[in-house]
Amino acid sequence: MIELRFHGRGGQGGVTSAELLALAAIAGGKFAQSFPSFGPERRGAPVKAFARISEERIRNRTAVTRPNITLVLDPSLLTIVNTSEGLREGGIQVVNSTRSEKELREEVGLKGKLVIVDANKIAAEEIGRVITNTTMLGALLKATGLVDKQLLIDQLKIRFGRIADGNIRAFNRSYDECVIAG
Repeated sequence: MIELRFHGRGGQGGVTSAELLALAAIAGGKFAQSFPSFGPERRGAPVKAFARISEERIRNRTAVTRPNITLVLDPSLLTIVNTSEGLREGGIQVVNSTRSEKELREEVGLKGKLVIVDANKIAAEEIGRVITNTTMLGALLKATGLVDKQLLIDQLKIRFGRIADGNIRAFNRSYDECVIAG
């Protein structure tokens, strides 16, 4: 089973990205779940979302505390949240950042394999808004191949309908432009 933890801020689409990933996995014949973790937070407050993908039925419904993969949708969270907390040996962190691998490791203390993408820039240019959820999924898939790329694009079309094109462009750009390090 692969467990993922998404770090974002309310309104950035972290919960949606976890759900889209799970739906694509299910469409590909796998078992998956996604769920948020937040209380009375409001737009802009730090939030977490979780996803699990498995070849077998998933019975665990608890928060993901030992993720194989983390996604950091908002670079400002890197200095206030320990996104490496509980990351499994050989884990991957997909990070929205303009910083280099060296800076992220030395200044922020990130661990594991890093996948770095300037998701803010890509989202602004392709969607017209700095909502990085679909952008980050492109980098995730490039680094992991967790689900078939087309299955995720199909989910973007279903979820976003007439505004899907910008999200698909952002997803594809992130897939192409992310840097996989360490």
